[in-house]
Order: sequence, then structure tokens, then C-alpha cells
Amino acid sequence: MGFPLGVSASPIMCKAIASNGSNSHALDASYVQRAAGIADKSAGFTSPHPNFGCVIVTPAGKVAGEGYLYAQGTKPAEVQAVEAAGRDLCKGATAYLNMEPGDCYGDRAAVSALIQAGINRVVVGIRHPLQHLRGNAIRALRSEELQVDVLGEDLQSKTIEGALKSCLLVNAPLLYRVASRVPFSSLKYAMTLDGKIAASSGHASWISSKMSRSRVFELRGRSDAVIVGGNTVRMDNPRLTARHGGGHLPMRIVMSQTLNLPNVAHLWDVADVPTVVATQRGARKSFQKFLASKGVEVVEFDLLNPKDVMEYLYNRGYLSILWECGGTLAASAISSGVIHKVYAFVAPKIIGGKNAPSPVGELGMVEMTQALELIDVSYEQIGPDMLISGFLQPVPDLTPVIPSVEETSAIDPTVTPYESSIIFFYKTWDPYGAFSNFSPHAIQMTDESGNYLSWPSVEHYYQAHKFWGVNNAEARNCVEAIRSAKSPEEASRMGRTMQRQHPDLVRSDWESVKIDVMYRALKCKFSVYPHLNSMLLSTAGSVLVEASPHDLFWGGGREGEGLNYLGRLLMQLRSEFLGDSSTPNNNPITHQEIEMS
Repeated sequence: MGFPLGVSASPIMCKAIASNGSNSHALDASYVQRAAGIADKSAGFTSPHPNFGCVIVTPAGKVAGEGYLYAQGTKPAEVQAVEAAGRDLCKGATAYLNMEPGDCYGDRAAVSALIQAGINRVVVGIRHPLQHLRGNAIRALRSEELQVDVLGEDLQSKTIEGALKSCLLVNAPLLYRVASRVPFSSLKYAMTLDGKIAASSGHASWISSKMSRSRVFELRGRSDAVIVGGNTVRMDNPRLTARHGGGHLPMRIVMSQTLNLPNVAHLWDVADVPTVVATQRGARKSFQKFLASKGVEVVEFDLLNPKDVMEYLYNRGYLSILWECGGTLAASAISSGVIHKVYAFVAPKIIGGKNAPSPVGELGMVEMTQALELIDVSYEQIGPDMLISGFLQPVPDLTPVIPSVEETSAIDPTVTPYESSIIFFYKTWDPYGAFSNFSPHAIQMTDESGNYLSWPSVEHYYQAHKFWGVNNAEARNCVEAIRSAKSPEEASRMGRTMQRQHPDLVRSDWESVKIDVMYRALKCKFSVYPHLNSMLLSTAGSVLVEASPHDLFWGGGREGEGLNYLGRLLMQLRSEFLGDSSTPNNNPITHQEIEMS
């Protein structure tokens, strides 16, 4: 689920009312934004850790101390801020954090510093994006009776949204990495006013001004690696250093399928900065040996493409990648879906030329309605140039999306929109696929006469009971045909088809009883198979979501818009098995009139 910046993110967020009104929100927002601002000072140095900032403010409104994580393995921001403020000024103060503290080293240094200093309140911009750390520090602080307010949860207003946006942006690389399982990638290019990145001859030095090029050095200094294609190496012979931009030096990466590269190039000098060449398996083995002799690392791919390269860099732990390639590779990267942000430096120059290259090559689009639109676009004049930047993909919102959260909380009061773990199941081969009504677990259910009938699966039983008890020979034949279906999928197809083609054969009370029909079948299934019962009970405390993107009644939908009745029935059944006296015995789920499922 994406978070369109500046707009409230999640459909499950509960309304929160601040006790101190809008003035308090404005102060909280300004200090959280300050924490995000100082956290950004370490961009590029903390990777693969987040950028942390902490600001401590006394009850009188004075900033007593602040700090930020300089690099991985250095003193936490919270510890620095406490030390800067001193114990006397920390007593009763409020600590503002752009992100919930992590505890990678197991010493709880950040949390302990705030508690021991006598901090009274902590305002957190966003929860930690890593699942194993998410919510831990917040729970630890609250257990020590500190007041903890989280933006977007405990504090909500337009002013707070602006501060929340700042917190998302300062750690956008980590959020994208967690959500997409690829590094955060930005495409940078400089072009003339008529959209050219070089003259027809290939000459490109310089399109943008010296001030713009200094900004590029800063962008490199914030990145773990810079990527170019083989043509850029041949035509421009770049160094790809971050000179003038700080002390961090990103890895240089060259993507070349054929290794048609020059023997002499600045990138083969790895005395100060390493270079990796990504190529197709088997390409120019002799040149690979030459590069290795220079200290250049060569990585072969079965099929060289941006997506596989990004997955490889993800596995190496990279957070942020800057693409400074030509139009062909840029188009391939955009088409692969690995580009998240674009930086376009536009110079007030016109070069012309029918064959002069443009920043992005062929994307296969034939109508303007297909054009990709940037999100959260910014415009900044840099000397004579204009920098236009924006996102191709929204910054991810990692708040758990629990379908029908209020109804789910009624079944399991421990469920909260922000801290509950979610277990998704859908296909029978998923880790929790046995929860599906399509799983191949036969059940025996009694009929009206008290006789036991065997059913190959819960789905067989459910579909057949659409026509159960109808005084019609065709309906009775349909029941037997569904019961004899060779697979749950076949039973489902038969039941749905007959319901659609012959609605007159469906029992008149089906809409009001179908939930109970499913519940009885599930209860039988999870009662007679001990391993299924154990699996269900092992999920205690977690939200169960049937992850069908299409079934909005039994499933959770694509983005949590579904009713998730199957997941809710399983949670109700789990509570019953666990002996939860707060859950009614029968079926507490209120039926809603909906289309046939």
C-alpha cells in the first residue's frame, strides 16, 4: 500500500483527538520536523541503518539537547541528545524522534537513555519499518509509564501530516527497501530545454551548471552506489565520485551485456572507490580477467537486466542507488519498475538535433494518457538551471492493513491497527494454506436425519449447501454432483455456475445462513485434525487475513477493502478453542446484505 504524501494514509486509522489542541500539534510537528532535519545530516553514512534524530525540549519550550546517528555503530541519537541536555534539563522533558528507536545490538541504549534521564513524554514520527523491531521501543517506553505519541496514530491533523511526511522522506530508502525488497533507486539526468542529454555527436560536457553538478555530488554522497551503462563509460569516461559532496564515497557500478568497454577508464582505478561490473554470463572472459587484475569486481548474470541487478544489490544490503545512465538503460530500469524517484536538471539551452539522445529511451507508450506522472513534485532553481524532482512510486506506508478492523477487534480485543502481526493465507500451498476452505481435508457432517456424510473439503460442503434442502430434483442432483467433484476448485466452479445460471434453485435463506454453514464446516475441520488445530492455536494474537484480491466477502481484498469473513471466522474459532469467555459461542458476526459470493 502506498502513501500519497500529504494525504492521510490508512483506511484503518482511528480518529484521535489531542487534548492540547492545534497549538500543541503545531509545536509537536515543528520539533519532529527538526528531528527529521538533523537526522538527514547523516544520509549515506548510516546505511544500512535508518537516519535517526532526537530533539529534547523542556516543559518551558526550550531545546535542551539534540543528536543524530552519525554512522552505523556510533552512539544513538537519543543518547547524544540526553548527554547534550544534561540530566537536570531532561527531567519532565519531551523527546522528539523522527523514527522509533531500533535495538540492533540488544542493549536498549536509546530507550534506557530516555527512561533514566527522566523524560516524561516521547513523540515518535514513524514506527520502525523493520518488522522485528516495529513497536518494541514504543511498548518498552509505555511500560515504564512514559507518554508516547505516534504521528498519524495518537496525533492527527493537517499540521501533523506535514511532519509525518518529513519523517517518511528522510528514511524513504529504508521504507522502499522493506516494502519492495529492492534498494531505493533514483534516476538522475541533465538535459537541455529541448530535452537532449547530448549533442548529435555525443558530446555532453557540460549541459548543466557548476552549481547543479555540485548538487549531483551531494546526491552521490547520499547513495550506496551509482550505476551507469557501458555507453556512458565509452563516451564520457566518468569518475562518479562524490567530490565536493562530503566524505561518503558510493560504489561505482557499470552494467554492460557485452563488456565492449575501453581498457583505459577512470572507473578501473579502484584505489579510493571500488567498482563493480555487472555483465552477461560468459561475456569476454579475457576482459573479465583484465578487470580482475585491476581490482574491479565482475558479477555475471544469466540475463543482465535492472531487476536482477537490484535484487543482487538488495542482497548485498544496499539501501539507495543513483542511476546516472543513458536513455536506453534508463528506459529499461523504468520499465522494470525499479526506479522510485527522478531528478531532472533542466538547463536553459537548446541544442537541437534529430539524432541527439534524450534522457529516457523507448517505453512502448503510444498515447499521452500512458505517460508516467510524478508524485509530490518539487521545483528548485539552482543557478541558471531548474531541478524538477518527484516520485514515480509513492513512499510506502508500512502500517498493517487489517480488513474490517473494528469487527476484528470485537472478535479479538488484543488486535490493534498498529501493532498486530498479520498472517495472510490464500492458496493451499502457502505456509498457512491449510486455513483455506480449499485445503484437501475431508470432513464428516450430519444431515437432517443425523446421518454422517463425508465431504472431500470444506468448499465441497459449502457450495453444495447453496442447494441443500430445496425440493427440486435438479437441485438434489446438483448437491450430489458437487459432493462428487474431483477437486475443491471443481466444486467451487460447479456451485458458482449453477447459482448464476439457476438462481431459482438456490435455497431462499442462503444469504442469511451461509456464514453459519462455513463456520460449522471449519469447526469440524479444525476439530478432527490435531495438526490443523495446533496450527490455528499457534497464531494466537495475530490477525488472520484471507488474501484473495478478488473475493471481497470471504477475503481481505487487494488493499484491505474486503470484509475478510473467512479470516474472522477462523479467529472466532481460535478464540472458542482457547476458551475465551468473552467470545459468544455461536456466530457473533453480523450479517450484511451483499452480492452473492
